[in-house]
Amino acid sequence: MTKDSGDNEFAASLTGRSRWSIPFWLAWLTVTGLVIWNEWPRWMMPADKRAVGWWSDSSVDWTPFLPVLLLAIPIWLMRWPLLNRPPHWWSLVGQWLDESCPTPLCTRSASENLRAFLLSGIVAATGFAMSWYVGQQFGDLPPAYHDEYSYLFQAETFLAGRLSFPSFEAMPELFDQMHVLNEGRFASRYFPGAGVWIAPFLRMGNAWWGHWTAHAIASFLVFWIGRHLGNNRVGLLAGLLMAVSPGVGLFSNLLLAHHPALVGLLIFVITFLKLREALSCGTRAWGWALMSGLGLTYAMLCRPMTAAGVGLPFGLWFGWWLLKGPATPHRLGIPGQWNVPVRMRLQVAFALVLPLVCGFALLFAFNKAITGDALVTPYQQYTEIYTPRHVYGFNNRVRGEAASGPKVLEHYDTWAENLTPALAAKNVWRRSIFSMRWTLGIVPLLLTGMVFLITIPRWSSDWWLIAAAIVSLHAVHIPYWFEGIMGWHYVFESAPFWLLLSAGVLDRLQRDWSATDHPWMPIWGLSLVAMSVLVNLVTIVPLWPARIDVGIAEVGFSRQRYAAFNQTVQQFTGGRRALVLVQTDPSDRHMDYVVNDPGLQNQVLFGRFRSDATDVGEVIKLFPDRDLWKINAATGEVTLLARRNW
Repeated sequence: MTKDSGDNEFAASLTGRSRWSIPFWLAWLTVTGLVIWNEWPRWMMPADKRAVGWWSDSSVDWTPFLPVLLLAIPIWLMRWPLLNRPPHWWSLVGQWLDESCPTPLCTRSASENLRAFLLSGIVAATGFAMSWYVGQQFGDLPPAYHDEYSYLFQAETFLAGRLSFPSFEAMPELFDQMHVLNEGRFASRYFPGAGVWIAPFLRMGNAWWGHWTAHAIASFLVFWIGRHLGNNRVGLLAGLLMAVSPGVGLFSNLLLAHHPALVGLLIFVITFLKLREALSCGTRAWGWALMSGLGLTYAMLCRPMTAAGVGLPFGLWFGWWLLKGPATPHRLGIPGQWNVPVRMRLQVAFALVLPLVCGFALLFAFNKAITGDALVTPYQQYTEIYTPRHVYGFNNRVRGEAASGPKVLEHYDTWAENLTPALAAKNVWRRSIFSMRWTLGIVPLLLTGMVFLITIPRWSSDWWLIAAAIVSLHAVHIPYWFEGIMGWHYVFESAPFWLLLSAGVLDRLQRDWSATDHPWMPIWGLSLVAMSVLVNLVTIVPLWPARIDVGIAEVGFSRQRYAAFNQTVQQFTGGRRALVLVQTDPSDRHMDYVVNDPGLQNQVLFGRFRSDATDVGEVIKLFPDRDLWKINAATGEVTLLARRNW
């Protein structure tokens, strides 16, 4: 099947004017109606009760887009040419943007390759610049989330040449740390892929450089996926939107596993699409299969459930191809079929599966070294011991309470809600809304997504896999009670797929508008994208706060609190060797200051003070070479318990 074969099937029954204009105007009517439906109650509020003003609310989802949506009507009616005599450079740029990724049966000119690499380089540089800009807003502030400190802990462990450290034998509970196992082995609960990614950049002096680089690589790969699916125009638009996406830029300054996993997933997607192309042409495919398996394996070592969610549609197609038999239809418009020999199918399957088998073997060895059981991950063991109510699946609180033990972190564990079908449906809805909001915007993604769904038979199966990855990623996270950090982190990796679909739809509409005598409509499509970028990146007082600024303020709040705590500790310890016992604020589940290096060698160590269990006298005996302090995280009260023994 060719990339446009679906279009050809509908050509006989629909005119060129109706094939895309009807789906577009249906989507336009729906989205415009939703804008008015959602904003009308707020417009009718008294001025003193509006969160921001008449123009927009704090989430900036709807009202700024209404003028752009309404402009579609007069612009649609404008029939005179955009340019009476387009200059040569205008036509030349259009030709360059129309260049598509050559298939294995085509030859590639050096100039086409050069243009594609220059465009992808611009996209990558824009992604890195976006991450750098967001990072500058935080300055030297420490990380914001428990999880980040655990990933740093893991990277430091790997830099020491170890998979774990022994727990502090004399009093292990003193150094219990959020998201860090402390059951004989002192190790992060998380899978090893992210720690491996962070470690070299941490050694260079700035752990965030790694995530900025990952953002650049991910944007680069989105360009090439878009080029393969469509042309340079699709790749450039999707890649640039990925580069300046507010949510992606913000998460590139959180030391989580998402960006490393995203690099692996996008390598998997582009090489899998190349694999499909090679299989349809009868060219050598095992190399693409091997690279595809390597990408998915690395993503699995970062975020297994996410890798499974994104990979599932691709895996189902591959299984169908493997079992279907030797006949594989061409996708290049060449009549007939090419018979795939059994031997070649087995070679391709072996190349694809081999990295996954090796990845599981590494994971089993990693598990064995930390938990003592190859089939029990540190993540699973941590959940069972410390946060049983956070277990994956429905009815999690009931099951967790039944399995509750003496080491449960009650103030954090009881945060979990009991997952019911109603809560699961609410989470799916909110994850969908927040993923669109933080990726580009609800209005543009909803409009282009509706056009795609209405016209889905007209798209190639490559595009179906991109759309299915979004659905599958949401589906595998249905059985989890928490909607996610900032409402979407469990489905964060859907961001590039949303942007690819949006760019693909806009490209199809642009071609249809140009062919059906609506030459100004492509400008309207770009204005919709431009409004999204403006809302996301630029604060305009008093109209709206930029989405990226809202996110920076949200993350910055936690980072500033950690920085203030560290500054207080520095003031009362005076730079001397010390052990600071932290009495946790039971009302604050998301700020925990017991953070140490895995070897417990820092100048200042932090221990956990439990009023009903911590023996201060014993602690003094265990650390005679350190000053001993106690700080109450709830009140800020600091107490000197003992001076070190000179």
